Amino acid sequence: MSSSPKTQFFIRPAGVEDVDAILKLVVDLATYEKAADSVKATPELLRKNLFEKEYARTLLAFLGTPEVPGEAVGLALYFYNFSTWTGKPGIYLEDLYVTPETRGTGIGKALFSELGRIAEEKECGRLDWSVLKWNQPSIDFYEKTLGAVAMAEWQGMRLEGEGIQSLREFAPKS
Repeated sequence: MSSSPKTQFFIRPAGVEDVDAILKLVVDLATYEKAADSVKATPELLRKNLFEKEYARTLLAFLGTPEVPGEAVGLALYFYNFSTWTGKPGIYLEDLYVTPETRGTGIGKALFSELGRIAEEKECGRLDWSVLKWNQPSIDFYEKTLGAVAMAEWQGMRLEGEGIQSLREFAPKS
């Protein structure tokens, strides 16, 4: 896939040999989101959870061609969920990132195109993701370019670490 003669790139599913490239892009994304210290992922965790247990999947965009690949410059990390309302699987896009120097070249659109192809192939009813409220350039891209609709009536909720462990107190007593 290529958007113009200036920037030649291609997209492929990540393999275990791409763990270092994935981690670099994850750290770059976290830095962009002003949360670099929050990254706890390691090559070992990515290898185990992406390629052994297959909890999520990753698409990578590379400069160059499949025959002569260059640097990894884009990432879409996703997993399948399920909607009880539609009775169908969905895709949740956990992270999408394109390096600053390659933004505007069609890589983000091409990653979404590949996600759309996968969603159609798997008969998914939805493709969902979250965006930070301050990230107006991404919000503009999602709304104006992709035609995405903000879900204002929904609020994200999360438990981590001790919050997950505290759920034990609600287990039925035997």
